[in-house]
Parts: sequence; structure tokens; C-alpha cells
Amino acid sequence: MAQSLHFQRPDGVSVPGYLAEANRPLGAVVVIQEWWGLNDQIRGVADRFARAGFTALVPDLYRGKHTVEAEEAHHLMTGLDFGQAASQDVRGAVQYLKGLKLGSGKVGVTGYCMGGALTVLSSMLVPEADAGVVWYGMPPLEFVDASQIKIPLQAHWATQDAFFGIEGVDALEAKFAQAGVNYEAHRYLAQHAFANETAQGPGRLPQTQYDAAWAQQAWDRTMRFFGKQLG
Repeated sequence: MAQSLHFQRPDGVSVPGYLAEANRPLGAVVVIQEWWGLNDQIRGVADRFARAGFTALVPDLYRGKHTVEAEEAHHLMTGLDFGQAASQDVRGAVQYLKGLKLGSGKVGVTGYCMGGALTVLSSMLVPEADAGVVWYGMPPLEFVDASQIKIPLQAHWATQDAFFGIEGVDALEAKFAQAGVNYEAHRYLAQHAFANETAQGPGRLPQTQYDAAWAQQAWDRTMRFFGKQLG
């Protein structure tokens, strides 16, 4: 079952979101949108998590706005306060799911592109989170204090990514290693957004390309990871 709802941030502000409920949940997951907004594609990701046994909540970071135009998506993303999105919107979503006490009671965080960057920040700023999975996105390195990360992380990177170059990933992973973060990473000979089935055909960005085989492998790894950490 899926529904639109509102939940509260720690500061009391109400946030809209999309909740996809699992029939017999093992745990729960907060799913963070790409820069396009809370669209049908990211709702589909939440639905897929629910079918796999994890009730999923997508916080609507743009408050009802979404787009298919890259220029508008960039405008929406640059207008977002990333620190507040992680420490308030995502944290509020995690707290809401914790309150439902689903399955193990544990809650993970995962996100794609912009949502991947916010997953890294959330691993630092959301103490209630139990695990995180990052999909091809990272914040600027100067905003990453890896010593604050206390949860296990998994990440999926594209070696041909034109938005998040693999050299930046190397530097991020060096920070993780120095801080002793419980971290596992997987790299794919793929382009940005390789797990987004809409990143193909006419109208897609030339820097993105869906790859069904890599997407499935990354999904399977995510399921094993969340099954271990949240189940």
C-alpha cells in the first residue's frame, strides 16, 4: 500500500512525503530523490523497496516541485539547503519510521545522485539511522567529516560518471579509510544514473545512461546489505 503523507522534522516543520508500505516489513528505508524531485521514477524505487520487505519513505525535499528539464532541476537543487535537508528532512523521516517500529525497528537511508550526496551527509547528521547506501553521488569533500560517521555504508559508483568523477570518489574513500568507517564500495563500468530506468532513449541527458545489468547487480548487493544491517 502506498500513500502521500506529512511527517514532522525535529524542528517541528511539517514535510510532505510518499510512503510505500511493505506487507511484512523487515525494517524501513528513507529513499532520497535525485535532483528531478519526487517524481514517478523515485516513487517506483520506494515501491520496489516495499515489495522487497522494507517500508520506504521519500521526503519531498522540493515541497511539491519536480521537473524533467535539467536546467530547472539544477535550479531546484541549488536552492536546497543540503545541511538542513539532511539534518531536518531526512532525520525527520528516519524518526517517523523509527516510531512505526517496523520489523527490526531499524531504518536505513539511501539516495541517488543528489540523494547519494545527501545520504553521505545523513550518515554524519542523522544519529538515528542504522545504515546507508549511496548511489553515484557525493557532497563536496570539505563538507565531509568522516569521523562523524558511525553507521555502516555501502556505495555504488560509475567509473564513467561525468558528474561525480572517480578521482573525487578516490578522495572520499581515502577520508573514509582514515576515519575507519565501516564501508564497502562497488564500481561499475557505467555512466551516471545507471540504475535509473528513465535515463535512456530520447530526451535523456547525454551524460547519463541506464544499464539494466549493472542496475540489477547493484540492487542485489543493496538488498543483501540492508538485509544484513536492518533485517
